[in-house]
Amino acid sequence: MEETDREAVATAVQRVAGMLQRPDQLDKVEQYRRREARKKASVEARLKAAIQSQLDGVRTGLSQLHNALNDVKDIQRSLIDVNKDWRQSINTIENLKDVKDAVVQHSQLAAAVENLKNIFSVPEIVRETQDLTDQGELLQAHRKLMDLECSRDDLMYEQYRMDSKNTHDMNLIHIYFGDMQKLSEELSKQLWMVVQRSLVTVRRDPTLLVSVVRIIEREEKIDRRMLDRKKQTGFIPPGRPKKWKEKMFNILDRTVTTRIEGTQADTRESDKMWLVRHLEIIRKYVLDDLLVAKNLMVQCFPPHYDIFKKLLSMYHQALSTRMLDLALEDLEANEIVSLLTWVLNTYQSTEMMGNLDLAPEVDVNSLDPLISQNVVDQLLSKYMSTLTSNIIGWLRKALETDKKDWIKETEPEADQDGYYQTTLPAIVFQMFEQNLQVAAQISEDLKTKVLLLCLQQMSSFLTRYKEEAQFYKEEHLKNRQYPQCYVQYMIAVINNCQTFKESIISLKRKYLKNEMEEGLSSSHANMDVILDTIAKEGCSSLLDEVFMDLEPHLNELMTKKWLIGSNAVDTICVTVEDYFNDFARIKKPYKKKMTVEAHRRVVVEYIRAIMLKRISFKNAEERKEGAERMIKEADQFRFLFKKLAAGSGEDTEGLCDIIVAIAEVIKLTDPSLLYLEVSTLVSKYPDIRDDHIAALLTVRGDASRDMKQTIIETLDQGLIKTGVE
Repeated sequence: MEETDREAVATAVQRVAGMLQRPDQLDKVEQYRRREARKKASVEARLKAAIQSQLDGVRTGLSQLHNALNDVKDIQRSLIDVNKDWRQSINTIENLKDVKDAVVQHSQLAAAVENLKNIFSVPEIVRETQDLTDQGELLQAHRKLMDLECSRDDLMYEQYRMDSKNTHDMNLIHIYFGDMQKLSEELSKQLWMVVQRSLVTVRRDPTLLVSVVRIIEREEKIDRRMLDRKKQTGFIPPGRPKKWKEKMFNILDRTVTTRIEGTQADTRESDKMWLVRHLEIIRKYVLDDLLVAKNLMVQCFPPHYDIFKKLLSMYHQALSTRMLDLALEDLEANEIVSLLTWVLNTYQSTEMMGNLDLAPEVDVNSLDPLISQNVVDQLLSKYMSTLTSNIIGWLRKALETDKKDWIKETEPEADQDGYYQTTLPAIVFQMFEQNLQVAAQISEDLKTKVLLLCLQQMSSFLTRYKEEAQFYKEEHLKNRQYPQCYVQYMIAVINNCQTFKESIISLKRKYLKNEMEEGLSSSHANMDVILDTIAKEGCSSLLDEVFMDLEPHLNELMTKKWLIGSNAVDTICVTVEDYFNDFARIKKPYKKKMTVEAHRRVVVEYIRAIMLKRISFKNAEERKEGAERMIKEADQFRFLFKKLAAGSGEDTEGLCDIIVAIAEVIKLTDPSLLYLEVSTLVSKYPDIRDDHIAALLTVRGDASRDMKQTIIETLDQGLIKTGVE
């Protein structure tokens, strides 16, 4: 206590010191004293009020505890009195057991009296109910059936109350009402027949369907009432709950499944289009059924049945099961496409679930996939595998068919521009086009995969095409009289290469996105190389054909016979022109190259004839005559190939200049200028070799061995100096 006083004094000192820090504040001491006195009085008043409140609360609590104690004592005395009264009434309760039994018996007798009429008339009511059922009066039949069941259930309930273990009496009641159970089963069969045919019934006789639904609703209410009584008493009549509503939906579900499965009218053996027909029938049936359900059936069922939504779910599940069953079958490639197109596109399109007449109840975006993505991937993988085998087989068959055409005795067909062709490119790319159009119906991704597959197989096919064209040429060389139209069909093969090129470009432009073309540029270039090789080898084989016919006439060049007036070059020109009348059926890109190559080979063969030294001119007059003949024949070649190259834009006249230049060397009359003339020739045509110069000088016939050696050595030295510089 003393410690508290000291702390209070110290606090007061500090407070006073804080108030009187300046001399002028001493004048306010009395004012400070009164203010502190007021504060003290206020605090003391609050303390007194709080203590008084606590004391009042304690006083009230003590009073309530005292009252509670008195109440407990009163209750204790009352319980003692009740206990005494209970002990005294035990004997009285035992004496009332007979009264209790009488009450129970009275209740049973009252129930029996109430149902007495029904009990005695059970056989008659059963017959009436059966007749009504047979007549289709289902509502009336069910009303009588309910009366019978109510009578039986009340009797059994009273028996249960009296003696729940007395099974003999229970069985006796059950046997007496035994025909009633048969009636219930017969009625239910009638109901389920109507439910099974509900989509037909609702159009012809909607009242009948409404009656069935009303009966089911009655049974549902009775089921609920019996279940509630079971919770209270433990008793439930036999056959309850019937669960007819649940059975109705089960039957609808089985009916939908059977309807979907029963639409397959054909098999692959009887009709190759069996799956397309099957899927189309399913589409039509499902759409019609759902429209009937939406427009008519919903009016026959209570709203809480949500009949349209449940039917939609049933159809979706049945379709999903059916599509999975079909997917697991050994389907062919076209059947896989039909199935996937239907599942991924048709099902949600306006032709089926997306039909405007089904909106807004059917939202295609909320429908689950008919088959899982895993199954879709398996089908696509199988499709690509099967398609690969099919394409390889189709290409092989197409090539074999085309090869048979090559040996025909009739010319190939010509296109609208008169160019020879076979049906191979059209067949191949028509097949590619069909498969791409089919793939596009499924997805863009599959379309791209099929295009890549087609191009890949096309590359392999072109390699085989090249080999077969080479074999065709080799077989022809064994017997040039066979095949009869070898030239025409080789022209068709060459033209096919151009058609293949154009078709590949067209196919890629039509079915391939721009961003993917870069990745295929290398494979495209590879195919172009193969096609150009086939065309080049074909053109070469045709020129070989020409030069084999020209060989006897080429052998006449630069011979004595030629010098005295052979018409070998005339024959050569006529033969070449005749062949090129057929070659006019070659498409321009290849014909242009072929014309240049033919011109080059004619000039080469002519120069080769010179270099073979078949003739050596004896004097200047022969040299002049021979040179002029060479110049004349060079002009013949120029005229011929200018005529053949007309319209191609190719200038090939310069190829014959070498013949004229050689003729000028041969024509030279002054031997002292021979070196100069030869050096001019060499400078103009640097690829002339020493043996060529030696052969040329030999043909002149006036150059000695030393002169030849000197000219060649001098030319070699000049070339060396030029190289050093």
